[in-house]
Amino acid sequence: MGEKLQLSEFLRKIAELGYSKVWETGNRGEFSQRGGVIHIFPINYDEILTIEFEGNYILEIAAAAPSSKPNFKSPKKSDFFPGGAAPFRPGDYVVHIDHGIGIFRCGRDDDYMIEYAAPKIAGKVVEPDTLFVPKVQIKRLSPYLGFKKPEIHRLGTPIWSITKRKAKEDIMAFAKELLKSLAARKTVSRIPYKPHKEPEEEIISNFPHEYTADQVRAIEEVFADMEKPEPMERIVTGDVGFGKTEVALLAAFRTVLNGKQVAVLSPTTILADQHFEVFNERLAGFGVEVARLTRLETIEKIKDIAKKLESGVLDIVIGTHKILGKNFVYKNLGLLIIDEEQKFGVRHKEHFKKLFPQLDVLTLSATPIPRTLNMALSGIRPISTIETAPTGKSEIKTYVLPKNKKIMKEAILAELERNGQIYFLANRIHKIPQLLEEIKTLKTGARIAVLHGRMSEKQLIGTMHDFRTHKFDMLLSTTIIENGLDLSNVNTLIVEDATKLGLSQAHQLRGRIGRGEREGFAYFLYTTQRLKERAAERLEALERYSWLGAGLEIAKRDLELRGAGNILGKAQSGIAYRVGLNLYFELLEEAIAELKGSA
Repeated sequence: MGEKLQLSEFLRKIAELGYSKVWETGNRGEFSQRGGVIHIFPINYDEILTIEFEGNYILEIAAAAPSSKPNFKSPKKSDFFPGGAAPFRPGDYVVHIDHGIGIFRCGRDDDYMIEYAAPKIAGKVVEPDTLFVPKVQIKRLSPYLGFKKPEIHRLGTPIWSITKRKAKEDIMAFAKELLKSLAARKTVSRIPYKPHKEPEEEIISNFPHEYTADQVRAIEEVFADMEKPEPMERIVTGDVGFGKTEVALLAAFRTVLNGKQVAVLSPTTILADQHFEVFNERLAGFGVEVARLTRLETIEKIKDIAKKLESGVLDIVIGTHKILGKNFVYKNLGLLIIDEEQKFGVRHKEHFKKLFPQLDVLTLSATPIPRTLNMALSGIRPISTIETAPTGKSEIKTYVLPKNKKIMKEAILAELERNGQIYFLANRIHKIPQLLEEIKTLKTGARIAVLHGRMSEKQLIGTMHDFRTHKFDMLLSTTIIENGLDLSNVNTLIVEDATKLGLSQAHQLRGRIGRGEREGFAYFLYTTQRLKERAAERLEALERYSWLGAGLEIAKRDLELRGAGNILGKAQSGIAYRVGLNLYFELLEEAIAELKGSA
């Protein structure tokens, strides 16, 4: 304190460092000025600082008073699950099953404090109604997920009980419609898949990693479904790199051992090629024939695959949308595996079901699309969730910052110093040449390769092969890298303009790094002076849900941000808004269980 420094010189210095001047400081890398008072959010600090000048002297430096605007700091899972139980933080909207929607204020030693509306007394300021919920009753509380700011009512009024009763009535009618549409699928039966102990135990023992407890449970649930006489319809969710592919591979192996064929549907040629290598390597020793079907194959190869599928010689085909072609006839298709299901429309998913009514379907996703999440959370489709991170996998440090050349250079150099590699994401192909020149001006010495969807399939695979073998240090790419790439040496991600990404898409991209034992760093940059509200909400959620295994929470938040009108229908969207999505799904699950029990 008392250090001599001109205010104008200080402002010039922080601007040179890349800090953005805004009206109200809320995010790292921003500053605002009110006369001689500066509010600045340092990029390496967890709170906003207030620097007060008097003339040419610094009078005081102190932490700023808390702002109602959310700031982007990297919290831990414990910040949202105090005591490992309640996913709330001060200011969150929560739903009490008996009293309705309120605002979570704090957690004390033995209870949680929830604030409701204040009584309206003309000319007087009165305290809001307050509810203290004992921690032993935490199950009566759930986070409010909705589509806009909910209406808060007073305690002790009949409004909530009326709202809940009306919601139950509407949800029951909706549940009847859902079950009716699924009835045809439930009436189909098939011969149960039998276990084959020796080969299955051998392939499990050949897995190069140790199974997590969640993986084991997911495998057991999938196998239990396959041993039933009705077709399987299971969703397996889990963060990228948590072992969903291994669950799918074992399901495919059991299918083949029972004399049936398997189709694996992947969203990109790059991911299909990677799956082909994994399946072929693991299964070739058991006499299982695996083929890849993408645009990389020659006409002669495609004709050969078609003949083998029709004759039954080919056991597993892995490919992109090409495997949906009318030219491919399957002799005995038993299992369809859909990887990254958010990339496929309903028409794609129903294609095989129409051809093979007895078909088992296994869906894999790190961030399920809202429609799938709806079906899973309501209990209509069974879901297996892999939340346990593999041994040695570390949390990805996530930073949301204004675009800054100094930050980009330091992030690149830090990764190069540990002999690692970098993904640098451009949202649009036309921006790549400009970004390439911009990165070169940083003079980091990084060897840079370019990847985008307008390249030929051979160029795509060739570039990825060269990057995988570390002929390049950095891959300047579009979102084509989003799905399934597994490169353990790539542990820094820089996104040039994160405001253009969807929430689930950004989480998928973050999952491309930190796949080995090294710590991963994700930098989501934004180029605008003022973030739009929706963009700010997406980025805040991305940094808030950054712990290992947060994919399902991201999917729920994505459902909230997208809105549910086109997923649940206009009427159901209104109900979900009034009671919150969590309670909506809970009531829907109860309604379905009740209808199934009375059937």
